[in-house]
Amino acid sequence: MFDPAAFRLTPQEAALTAQAREFGATVLAPRAARWDREASFPTGNYRDMHANGLLGICIPAEDGGLGAGFRAYCLTAAELGRYCGATALTWNMHVCSTLWTGALTEDLDMPEPARAEHRARCGAHYAAILRDGLVYSQPFSEGGAAAAGTIAFGTTARRVPGGYRINGKKIFASLAGHADRYGILCTEVREGEAKPSRRDTLYLAVPRDAPGVTVEGDWDPLGMRGTVSRNLVFTDAFVSEDAALMPPGLYFQAATRWPHMFMTLSPTYMGIAQAAYDFTIRYLRGEWPSMPPVKRRMYPTKQIAVAEMCVMLEQTKALWFQAITEAGPDPSKEQVLRAWAAQHTVMENAAAIAAKAVRTCGGQAMLKSLPLERLYRDARCGSLMLPWTAELCIDRIGRDALYEKGETD
Repeated sequence: MFDPAAFRLTPQEAALTAQAREFGATVLAPRAARWDREASFPTGNYRDMHANGLLGICIPAEDGGLGAGFRAYCLTAAELGRYCGATALTWNMHVCSTLWTGALTEDLDMPEPARAEHRARCGAHYAAILRDGLVYSQPFSEGGAAAAGTIAFGTTARRVPGGYRINGKKIFASLAGHADRYGILCTEVREGEAKPSRRDTLYLAVPRDAPGVTVEGDWDPLGMRGTVSRNLVFTDAFVSEDAALMPPGLYFQAATRWPHMFMTLSPTYMGIAQAAYDFTIRYLRGEWPSMPPVKRRMYPTKQIAVAEMCVMLEQTKALWFQAITEAGPDPSKEQVLRAWAAQHTVMENAAAIAAKAVRTCGGQAMLKSLPLERLYRDARCGSLMLPWTAELCIDRIGRDALYEKGETD
């Protein structure tokens, strides 16, 4: 997707994306239809990602991981998204538990004793991932505005001797029932405080088998069926102090100073957009393996459609690559606007490219034995993904382009 020379990738980025392409083509693609058809979690893919080191892609090198930074992760995830969107999207939930707690926190302010304690706690989580293949998730949504970052999370944690008691509910919780640890974003409730604050957000790793943790509801959605995003309910679920993935207050600092952290859902859809274009080219050339070698490329209408897809894809890739390259602490106003624009563009254009692929390739391409039908459904889900839905991106771009901080009318 991103040529190492043309995009000036680092040696690490080139190696990781090459690894992801091979893994995606040989392991993910042959299984993708099954996860979608059954709406089942891609457990086998995770066993293989543990074996090849991809579960530890963003674990710091000093802790035994691959030490990938934000851009390297995003590029690798986009390559995986070309072959299985559900695996790439759930992998994002797992990887963020190490990216946010590792490389990202190194850019944030912490007293040195707190930083040392944080590194030690995270080291234990990292060791479990690398040694035992533990899988982490990151449930955000609660059915309200909390996941968009405008109010405090309704899921709460109250300090008790030795740890916290958690109560609340997360909806659309990817990996529900399959992750070994649920990285829960919740609000610490203190005695005497009348109103909860986003500043009191905690990030706690809750074991799947902890008393008081239940998974409920059915899962039969339009697309991204292999994410198995059922409801998670916490009823006086206890976790120890060592469950903290970030020190108190650090998540709020990250969310306000490192906003690109919320772009990590976009690589999956960047990959889906590329996959829809790739399929169209091979299908019109009569080169798709399971189909008769019938060429359809000679029709001007199809040539024009492919040209339009190519232009849209290259525009999307260029803007997205620029945005993930700029990711870092304390970005400028223009960089944040560009990040929102990139997020919106990827999510909307992935769906548009997939829809044009369906229309261009025609009826036979919609068979479930071919991947385009699945890509079309998966692509539709991107614009809905919190915390940066397509609608929220447009709202924030319009507001922040016209107002400087503190200005009102």
